[in-house]
Amino acid sequence: MKIRNRILYLLIAAFVIYAGIFSAFIYYSISNYAFTDFYKRLEIRAAIAAKIKIDKPSDINSIKEVGQEYLENLPNQRDYIFPVKDNVFVEDSLMTKIPKGLIAEVLNQGVGNEHIKEDFYTGILHKNIHNEKFVVIVTAQNYFYNHHISYLKNLLIVCFIVGILWIVFFALLISESIIKPVKKIVQEVLNISTENLHLRLEEPSENDALTDIRHTFNDMLDRLETSFETQKNFISNASHELNTPLTSIIGEADLVLSKERKPERYQKAIQKMLSEAEKLSSKTKALLFLARTGFDGKIQKFSEIRIDQLVLDVKETLQEMNGDSRVSIDFSMLPEEPELLTIYGNEQLLHLALSNVLMNACKYSSNAQVYLSLGFAKNEVSINVKDSGIGIPEQEISHIYDPYFRASNTADFEGYGIGLPLSRNIVKIHHGTLKVSSDINKGTNVELKFPIAGSESSNDILI
Repeated sequence: MKIRNRILYLLIAAFVIYAGIFSAFIYYSISNYAFTDFYKRLEIRAAIAAKIKIDKPSDINSIKEVGQEYLENLPNQRDYIFPVKDNVFVEDSLMTKIPKGLIAEVLNQGVGNEHIKEDFYTGILHKNIHNEKFVVIVTAQNYFYNHHISYLKNLLIVCFIVGILWIVFFALLISESIIKPVKKIVQEVLNISTENLHLRLEEPSENDALTDIRHTFNDMLDRLETSFETQKNFISNASHELNTPLTSIIGEADLVLSKERKPERYQKAIQKMLSEAEKLSSKTKALLFLARTGFDGKIQKFSEIRIDQLVLDVKETLQEMNGDSRVSIDFSMLPEEPELLTIYGNEQLLHLALSNVLMNACKYSSNAQVYLSLGFAKNEVSINVKDSGIGIPEQEISHIYDPYFRASNTADFEGYGIGLPLSRNIVKIHHGTLKVSSDINKGTNVELKFPIAGSESSNDILI
């Protein structure tokens, strides 16, 4: 069953149950009041009738006047008086007009009430001054019950039907208002595919369940995008880093096999191929290490990491992949307390992020000197990577995090435009920030900041 229909049926059912119980209570209460009130009025008239017709007091005219002045005439009002001798009811021809059982009820309890359709009866047991007993019965039609209660019943039925129509309209309105943002989420999700995995659901400022869903889904997209980009990053690095030594080995082999050569030349060629093969082996190990970061989009192991040791490990990996790289590390701004250098995260992912930043710095500066410095401020560890390379055009710097985007001045450099977006996603997963500033033909500065282990931001990392 669709959620919209479920909401509609639940609201209608809740209203019908509530309105039914409420209407029945109102109808029963007013009907019961109408019965009780009318019987009381008949009882008063029976007492007055007994006074006038049985006791015949000296002030009988006064009693009649009071009755006529303060008691309205009831429709079809009639009085019946039956004598009782020795607690035995004396049969009378008028007895046929009285409901059976009413006389016995009056004799046993002193008062009795009964009604047949529109006619209501009230009887009392009366003793005169001679201690003679009489049953006095007054009957009349209850106009209020016959007309007003009927009107109330019709009014409640009409209100009940109108209420159902209103609640259907209201339920449709409510369900639409509830389903509309869900439909919007579905539409936004349908627009996201492997081709534009960088897109995210809009997160409104209202803090409700749907906002939590959007935030959770965006977190999942961050992890999935990182997984995709990690795979593509490995392919990009592998195709670039392995191509050079392989080309050298193949070229050298083709050269020495093109014609007969002296043994010394073969030995020299084999030594060169061995050297290139060793470089290839080192690069393969480094690439496989990066591949092992294989972010699967699910649960990753997070632990406390010394950021200074991470930087040294990244430099070593970079040297294995690119022996011409030159990275200078500045530890002069490090705090004396070692705990201030500890961050909470996934070591392999952070290794991959920093490796991409350093490889870009070396590549786009043609392996010129790259400077890396570590610092600490306000519960954050910062890593600054500065190169003196080609830089990024000012008008293009806002697009550097778009997947596959490459600046217009990078035509002479191999790459696929996925390293920096991947690094930023990894930094975001660790509740850090990555900022890039650049001057064309002067160089680029990349700043990475991470909350130290134990800080509030670090404690929020849940992957």
